[in-house]
Amino acid sequence: MKKFFKYVLATVVGVVLVNFVFTIIFFAGLAGMAGSFSTGPAAPEIRERTVLELTLDQPVVDRASENPLDSFDPFTLSANPPLGLNALLKKIRTAATDDRVAGIYLNLDDVHADYGALATIDELRAALGEFKEGGKFVYAYSALGYSQKAYYLAVVADSLFMNPEASLLLTGMSATVSYYKELLEKVGVQPEVVRVGKFKSAVEPFLESRMSEANREQLSTYLNSRWRNVAGGISAGRGIPVERLDRLVNDFQIYTAGELAREKLIDAVAWDDEMEWKLKAAAGVEEGDELNMVALEDYSKFSLPDKEARGKKIAVIYAQGEIGMEQGAYAIGPGLAATIREAREDSAVKAIVLRVNSPGGSASTSDIIWREVALAAGVKPVVASMGNVAASGGYYIACAAHAIVAEPTTLTGSIGVFGLFFSGEKLIRDQIGIRSEVVKTHEYSDFGGSYPLPMLPVSSRALSPHERAVLQSHVNKTYDTFLDRVSRGRGMTREAVHEVGQGRVWTGEDARRLGLVDTLGGLDDAIRLAAETAGLTAYELKELPAPVPFWQSLLKSFPAAVKARVVRAELGEFYPVYEQQKRLLNARGVLARLPYDLSL
Repeated sequence: MKKFFKYVLATVVGVVLVNFVFTIIFFAGLAGMAGSFSTGPAAPEIRERTVLELTLDQPVVDRASENPLDSFDPFTLSANPPLGLNALLKKIRTAATDDRVAGIYLNLDDVHADYGALATIDELRAALGEFKEGGKFVYAYSALGYSQKAYYLAVVADSLFMNPEASLLLTGMSATVSYYKELLEKVGVQPEVVRVGKFKSAVEPFLESRMSEANREQLSTYLNSRWRNVAGGISAGRGIPVERLDRLVNDFQIYTAGELAREKLIDAVAWDDEMEWKLKAAAGVEEGDELNMVALEDYSKFSLPDKEARGKKIAVIYAQGEIGMEQGAYAIGPGLAATIREAREDSAVKAIVLRVNSPGGSASTSDIIWREVALAAGVKPVVASMGNVAASGGYYIACAAHAIVAEPTTLTGSIGVFGLFFSGEKLIRDQIGIRSEVVKTHEYSDFGGSYPLPMLPVSSRALSPHERAVLQSHVNKTYDTFLDRVSRGRGMTREAVHEVGQGRVWTGEDARRLGLVDTLGGLDDAIRLAAETAGLTAYELKELPAPVPFWQSLLKSFPAAVKARVVRAELGEFYPVYEQQKRLLNARGVLARLPYDLSL
């Protein structure tokens, strides 16, 4: 008994200490953030011949949250917010007409964004291309060496430079899929899968030990499609034939800066101090004068809308993240439907642009949002703009729009649904030694079994044949509904949608050819199309959903933010894999989701 009380006391003390530590972290974090809000750095001065620097050293999302807790790091007690693509594009457009800005300096090593980042890079490339059309320069430089993605962005520059000791590795693209069937068999866990479509391969790693031919075909098709666009962009930017570029990739060499210069992949080698001199010369700064360099994210000169634009708005509604039950800065829930309804009922909003950057998720939530998109499209122009990914549920919520705009490298389609459950009868009973007894009022009152392991969503028994048949029927009905939604929205027959559906993932370029996308382009193109459709020549942009007030989300967000940061710090580059598998393991209901989270 003494030992029992000893352990209980130790546990209580441990809990108290942990809570005490997190309380200190909590209030220290608040103090730090409050201090940063009240005594933040002064706005930089934009003088004549200013050069704006774009580093992209933080992740880039479609729209960055204004809530510091969404990016709070409990280890450094500071907020490290991601960059908002919408803000970056706006600043580049504004700088193009600002006579004080001489050029833009791309100080790049890598580009961090979700699902391969290629559509994000395409939008930045287009904006920088328009910036150059005004006669201003864009220079690119890397001190550590360009990643393949960073190089794809950098080639839009007038001139590319690298540190003499830096390097570049061009490898093309690949996708690696891990299979868990044998592992599950060893631990006594059986996957229970119901799905529609031979390409709905999100559950394949749990069922097979090898890749199916259908999935291999799918992966090969969209990887080659994406590489064609990347290679084409590099070819156009550097004046190098695609065939020669592919030959360099197949030779597989880590090219030094000198070799890259000889191959015309960059213009010259340069040290940091030499790069500053080159920027001064390009900006027209006299020798001996200081170069005024300002980070692009700190540049905030925006023109006020003209009088004609006031009262005429285009609502840009951001749908970014997994589709589930809760709405957040980087998650999509049923609350997004209310946001779309708000824009529909606002007489000042003349058109809507739905910006989608989502791999999908809950089929039921997707349908709730689809309904509001369809209603909005009945009263005013609605244009869907697709980011890095708008697949499965992400395509579901976009298909009712009057027009769909996607980048050539966008991942989209994946029209299909699945349900995934895990039963661990052997694990629970034979290896752990837990036995469950059931008392029930009806034959199927214990549908799916119980979940005796608090740390794992594994049921105590397998599905019965009848239960499986019921679930398969439900999945089939959900897929039929998905086909109907796309058929109505795209003006295609159900048979035609099914032919390009069955869970298959397409690039934006292929999706346009198949009728799933109307035109290729980015968010700016979608806004212009919405304005043209609404007959607007002048307008304001209204970004939605409205940011949640900081204090309102404080208590709700802090514990989850701390937990996520701790796990991310421990797992490092393996964190995305952990997150994807956790989402699949904890998924409930029928899902309409992209098979994989890609990193290119």
